[in-house]
Amino acid sequence: MFIDLNSDLGESFGNYKIGNDAEVMQYITSANIACGFHAGDPLIIEKTIKLAIENNVAPGAHPGYPDLIGFGRRSLTLSDEELSAVIKYQVGAVKSITESLGVRLQHVKFHGAMYNDMAFNFDQAKVGAEAIAKIDSDLILVGLAGSKMVEAAKDTGLKTANEFFADRAYNDDGSLVSRSIEGSVIHDTEVCLNRIEKLIKSGSVLSINNKELEIKVDTICVHGDNKNAANFVKSLNVFLKRKGIELRNLENQNL
Repeated sequence: MFIDLNSDLGESFGNYKIGNDAEVMQYITSANIACGFHAGDPLIIEKTIKLAIENNVAPGAHPGYPDLIGFGRRSLTLSDEELSAVIKYQVGAVKSITESLGVRLQHVKFHGAMYNDMAFNFDQAKVGAEAIAKIDSDLILVGLAGSKMVEAAKDTGLKTANEFFADRAYNDDGSLVSRSIEGSVIHDTEVCLNRIEKLIKSGSVLSINNKELEIKVDTICVHGDNKNAANFVKSLNVFLKRKGIELRNLENQNL
């Protein structure tokens, strides 16, 4: 068995610092790099890509709504043309910087509210998938496992990776529990590892209401802004290897 470990990184902005990218990068195989609209700036983007290259981590673009103040976690109403342009602008920027450093962009993963909106809105997800395909049809779309986002990407002809969140609670319908609800973010490492062990053994996890959810997983996400992210991703890396699971980025999987 093999799995990809990903994390949302490069989310500092100017003098504002968030996360411990240098440490987290040592234990993952794919990095989702903020594109400047919800977090990040040109220098942070370049530094984060360089850090990924140094650690043999595959870089990806992490576009979101233009919402620096809200960290991209607030839904915005955009026309299809606006949404497509916003995505192309962000992915194009990260892709060009990545290529200027001699490597290629592996994937795209939407951020925050954009990710959640597209997970259950096929039409919006199709706009996003088509925008990505027009930039580079070889890019992999990382989406919530079994969601409309994955469906739309496949319909567009993109390769897709089904994502599981190690440190987030799930609703009964397979969506992520809102961050406004207590228990939505799981900070206990042992609880997270137990969930992943169950996922490995049975292909399922329990929702916040203890409903059994079947989940196909190609990649596991650990949020880089979680205060315990560095320690947790290290523990997860060691845990998976002990279970005989090889860590392999998305390009090296048969998606």
